Amino acid sequence: MKKFLAMLWMLCFVAVAHAQTGKVEVLWLGQAAFRITTPGGKVIVIDPWLKTNPKTPAQYKDLAGLGKVDLVLVTHGHFDHAADAPELAKLNKVPLYAPPGLKDTFVTLGLLPTELAPGMNKSGVVTPIGPEIKIHMVRAEHSSEFRHKDAVSGKEISHPGGEPVGWIVELENGFKIYHMGDTGLFGDMRLIGELYKPDLVLIPIGGNFTLNPPLAALAVRDMIKPKFAIPMHYGTYPILAGKPEDFSAGLVGASTKVIVMQPGDKTSF
Repeated sequence: MKKFLAMLWMLCFVAVAHAQTGKVEVLWLGQAAFRITTPGGKVIVIDPWLKTNPKTPAQYKDLAGLGKVDLVLVTHGHFDHAADAPELAKLNKVPLYAPPGLKDTFVTLGLLPTELAPGMNKSGVVTPIGPEIKIHMVRAEHSSEFRHKDAVSGKEISHPGGEPVGWIVELENGFKIYHMGDTGLFGDMRLIGELYKPDLVLIPIGGNFTLNPPLAALAVRDMIKPKFAIPMHYGTYPILAGKPEDFSAGLVGASTKVIVMQPGDKTSF
């Protein structure tokens, strides 16, 4: 019994030590899709549009290529954020968190079983993959419709997608990632920055549908003030014309470090 308790204590010690010293890995998959690996080895995928995403590297277009996934998060119902989310959740038998109206649409259309579609709403916090990893749902300023092909008519039909959201992912070592989803500028970005103090912001810069580079720079520089920022949601199509160099130019003199990635790149913190 003593040997068993000693072994159990050692396993717990190793797990805690890994959580304290392990790194956060961020893999960009194109558009707004990211795979985050936590210091303790948990894997969170946000906004998985991969199979038809022209910027997603070939090895990740097969959803199994992502490897083990522990949690799927979706910011809103547009295809370039939600297209592969239900399939990925079912493949890994893991929960999918999304805006309430979108979650209900997934279940109603038979795309996701109820047991993989837990509910929450903005200002909520959940711990589905362990008490040390906190998932916060926050506001975004956008729209959220989910289009799905009707099996009988073959026509694309628009379904409710709830209200768009952003995600604050608070990891075991205290590192906080703010995935903004698709959003325009809104005043409560300042409150989100003050309340959650994110270390890393994943921010759209493409313009037209979201923040453009000058507005994204304003949000980061004057409102959120993270240590790091990774621009996303640009260059996938010509209309998403925002450029990371223009975003960086708006942050000259600010303390935030901009990390420009290419789809398939990984970075660690």
